[in-house]
Amino acid sequence: MAEHNDLGKFGEELAVDFLKKSGYEILETNWTFDKAEIDIIAQKENILSVVEVKTRSSLDFGLPQEFVRPKKIQLLVKAVNEYVIQNDLDVEVRFDIVAIHKENTDFVIEHIEEAFYYF
Repeated sequence: MAEHNDLGKFGEELAVDFLKKSGYEILETNWTFDKAEIDIIAQKENILSVVEVKTRSSLDFGLPQEFVRPKKIQLLVKAVNEYVIQNDLDVEVRFDIVAIHKENTDFVIEHIEEAFYYF
């Protein structure tokens, strides 16, 4: 597996641990529908969080969250709509980003709630 893929997988594992410690129940990881993949679907109280995880080895080319593109957002919306229908859920849906970057030998994790909206 390519090094950037390993970093991405490691970032998703860090994000899952972080969310669990923050009181979220992890419902799914790497859930797919058509061409869309949702990194993490988590729930806390009546909020379903659709979490996109972005991990970078440095900030040289920008913040991790800057790499969530409009096309990805459209795919996430389509996928979560299907997830809600398939599971007959009555919840508020929120789109979050967990941005992770390496700083020296540590990883910095930032959970951005309501990172984007789709109307």
